[in-house]
Amino acid sequence: MKKKIKVAVVINNRANFARIRSFLIESNKNKKIKIDLILAASSLVEKFGELEKIIKEDKLKISKKLFTIIDGDRPVTMAKSTAVEISELSNLFENSKPDYVFAIADRFETLSVAIASSYMNIPLIHLQGGEVTGSIDESVRHAISKFANIHFPATKLARKNLIRMGENPATIFNYGCPSIDLAKKITKKRKNLYDILNKYNFSNQESFNLKKINKYLVVVQHSVTTEYENTKEHIIETIKAISKIDLNCVWLWPNIDSGSDIISKQLRIFREKKLLNKVLFIKNIKPEDFLHLINNSLCIVGNSSAGIRESSFLGIPSVNIGLRQNGREKAKNVKNVGHSSEKIIQKIKFQIKNGKYKKSFIYGKGNTGKRILGKLLKYKISSTQKTLSYGK
Repeated sequence: MKKKIKVAVVINNRANFARIRSFLIESNKNKKIKIDLILAASSLVEKFGELEKIIKEDKLKISKKLFTIIDGDRPVTMAKSTAVEISELSNLFENSKPDYVFAIADRFETLSVAIASSYMNIPLIHLQGGEVTGSIDESVRHAISKFANIHFPATKLARKNLIRMGENPATIFNYGCPSIDLAKKITKKRKNLYDILNKYNFSNQESFNLKKINKYLVVVQHSVTTEYENTKEHIIETIKAISKIDLNCVWLWPNIDSGSDIISKQLRIFREKKLLNKVLFIKNIKPEDFLHLINNSLCIVGNSSAGIRESSFLGIPSVNIGLRQNGREKAKNVKNVGHSSEKIIQKIKFQIKNGKYKKSFIYGKGNTGKRILGKLLKYKISSTQKTLSYGK
């Protein structure tokens, strides 16, 4: 009997999980593949997402937990956390001996996955390489691509970019983004705000009657590592804009990037000053509930990649603030704006007036997880040795 392919998948944060979830669910049904699901970094920090609960609901098994985050939101803690995870993963891979290791997207922790697997001669699979954005994620993404042996970019242009970077075209498969698989599923059953959020606890819950809220905005704004010094100024401009718009709003707390504490502090200050009375703050939300939340909103505002990827498939108006997603492929539903409260307000009003957009399939049509699994089951790799392949 042919042995199962053993694939180590390292989940460093809730965004990682959302991106790879459909592949994990499909793999769990297949007897030819074994997934070692490893939780590390902020995926194990409660305030950044209760992933263990969601994973168990999906009937997935966690193989190992690695506590690798050094507390603090400064650039130095990101560098040190990366070093800690390299050490932990090296020990883990030495003992578990996977056939492949999966690196997801471009977060700073994911660089640890690429370094550990590559130096141990374990073939590396990279999801979502070849894209262009702002922040340190841009550098991390391309670095991981140069370590990777197999690429699953999310768009046609991303595939072309990888080829321009000297990656072998025979190793690059544009199947779309797995997160679109879930977006496709949620469109089959619409939910109102009460149905989406009534099971969650949030600090100002008593101020809202969810059953009566039909129109609302969603805000997700993270810090930009390469603009760390400007984080306070940037988030204050967004807060001012939201406080002046006479609409209910659901605001999700930022991720773990350096500067996140600055954002959280400003949100608390303005909330205590009663300047965000129509804003409902949420720390953790399940991926499908988050997509339902976007799908029923008037507009998504901020700098999350969800305002680029999933919103384009759903056709939801998006106002993209600042440079965090600079250069990333965008559909017509996305309008860019700088860090000016007045201009942010103008863009939001324009998007609300315009209404829902036509679906875009830039990031796939919702069948990516199955396609990635099918390719891995057939793929043969004889060596992890890489060379530049310009002109091939």
